[in-house]
Amino acid sequence: MPTYVSLLKFTDKGIQTIKEAPKRVEAAKQMAKAAGADIKSVYYVMGHYDVVVISEAPDDETAVRMALAGAMPGNVKSETLRAFPAEEFMKIVAKLP
Repeated sequence: MPTYVSLLKFTDKGIQTIKEAPKRVEAAKQMAKAAGADIKSVYYVMGHYDVVVISEAPDDETAVRMALAGAMPGNVKSETLRAFPAEEFMKIVAKLP
C-alpha cells in the first residue's frame, strides 16, 4: 500500500482540549482500519508542526478522505504528503527518457 506522511498543527481548539489527544489518536486508528488503511506511527514533534503521522492507505482517495475526516472536528490542520520508498522512486527514475 502507498505510504503517506501527514503533518499536523494543533488549532486553538486542539490545544484547549489537548488532554483528549490520546482518545483522538485511537479514534483515528479505528477510522483508518475501517477504511482499509493503517496508521503505522504517530510522533509528537517540536517545531513548525506538532504531530507527524505515518500511514498506509490503499489509494490516494482513501488517504484524502482520512485526512479530511481527521480535520473535520477542528482540532488540527493537516498537510498530507505521498511518500515513495527509495526503491520505488528509483524505478520511476529509471523510466525517464
